[in-house]
Amino acid sequence: MPQLALHGVVKTYGQTRALDGAGLELRGGEIHALMGENGAGKSTLIRILAGLEMPDAGQISFHGAPVALTSPAAAEGLGLRFLHQELQIVPALSVAENMHLAHPYPTFGLGIVRWDALRAASLAALTRLGVTHIDPKTTMADLGPGDQMLTRIAATMIDTQGPRPWAYVLDEPTAALTGAEAERLFAALQTLRAAGHAILYVSHRMDEVLALSDRVTVLRDGRHVSTLMRDQVSRDQIIQDMTGRDFATLYPPASGEGGGAPLLEVRGLQAGILHDMDFTLKAGEVLGIAGLSGSGRNHLLRALMGAVPRRGQVLVKGQDTGQSPAAAWAAGLAYVPRERRAEGLMLHQPLADTVALPHVPALSTAGFVRRSWITRLVARLAQAVRLKAQSQAQVAAELSGGNQQKVLFARALAGPPVVLLLDEPTRGVDVGAKFDIYATIRGLTAQGVGVVMVSSDLPELIGLSDRIGILQGGRLTQILPAEGLTEGALLALCYEKEVA
Repeated sequence: MPQLALHGVVKTYGQTRALDGAGLELRGGEIHALMGENGAGKSTLIRILAGLEMPDAGQISFHGAPVALTSPAAAEGLGLRFLHQELQIVPALSVAENMHLAHPYPTFGLGIVRWDALRAASLAALTRLGVTHIDPKTTMADLGPGDQMLTRIAATMIDTQGPRPWAYVLDEPTAALTGAEAERLFAALQTLRAAGHAILYVSHRMDEVLALSDRVTVLRDGRHVSTLMRDQVSRDQIIQDMTGRDFATLYPPASGEGGGAPLLEVRGLQAGILHDMDFTLKAGEVLGIAGLSGSGRNHLLRALMGAVPRRGQVLVKGQDTGQSPAAAWAAGLAYVPRERRAEGLMLHQPLADTVALPHVPALSTAGFVRRSWITRLVARLAQAVRLKAQSQAQVAAELSGGNQQKVLFARALAGPPVVLLLDEPTRGVDVGAKFDIYATIRGLTAQGVGVVMVSSDLPELIGLSDRIGILQGGRLTQILPAEGLTEGALLALCYEKEVA
């Protein structure tokens, strides 16, 4: 019997039915993945679990008995704990102090803190989680996001008189983590599972879900589609359940272009780690760039855009693109950065402003920006990229990750572009948004646009590229056709020793 079960849950906001008979079961000693596209109902279901929303219909039971999660306190009283991307921490305080924010400090009396006891309790909780590399005396601001998350999980394991946690809900926990930080988090989750805890793991990252989970539940349009054991589920099955599409249709077929005239010519490019780089991109072609972390793959696109100092030539249709991002945009280069929130979006400004920003000169007369021109442009581009937003005035911070990415694609299309530079174009977006982005890329190449795409998603790189360039230590060691490549073969090429 599951310890906690939700069955037939319905939740409606106005005319929108966010959940329509959704269900979920949590069992101790199990990592249970929850998957679905943006808008599938995952966040609403979690808010109901957290006591932040009440369902309109359905049943919630705990050890077989009906319960009502009427408040966050009620959820905590049942032993549920929630870890979000935006952690509630006090950066200036130590790890030990942060770990005791929800617990009374040990004192000698009269408010005098027993600092040794405070640190000892924190160290014991960290050790219980299997975390031995974090010193409780360290200032929280000095830890990376992954270690901060580990301290927040460990904080729930401090001995207390209150209800002990048995279930953890993690919502996109690795979105801002490095590979090493993610691996430490995974090890901690395995420790929790081995100790009998239940973990609800919400993520768009298919590889993580397949590697970690014991069961996978998929929601689509607010409805429960499937719950399968790990050995019953596959990447193809999850994608089909999430989207209603067969996996074979995820990558739209190539347009048959790619043999056109040279659009982009790079000669002797040097920038930071990059050395003596030469390549040509043809009209209608997707050139994928593969390489290990530190190979210079992300630095390459910034160098092409003039965002970092460089030497050598970058030519678009035979014309030099200049030495600044503004000159590059004007020359027909368009760029979708890897870190959309930090590098691409004006999060608290209307999304229309993000779309229009690089194109202000073309949207102005006599030095005055023509707002009506922007409105018409953004309306057209929003439709082209299938952007879902309340209006052009909605701030980007309120959009889902997939729709934030579509805002950046709309900005890139506004030029219109001659060459599109894509840095991890589907990072942190769900499968449905990926399909829309892939369709946009294919539509552009059919019109003769050239694309240079950096991606750490090897199936994506193989599925979309015409040719793939291998970067090692800042050098482009070879460019080869994507057709016929396997993930294993491509990864092996990235690991090969650099040719002297």
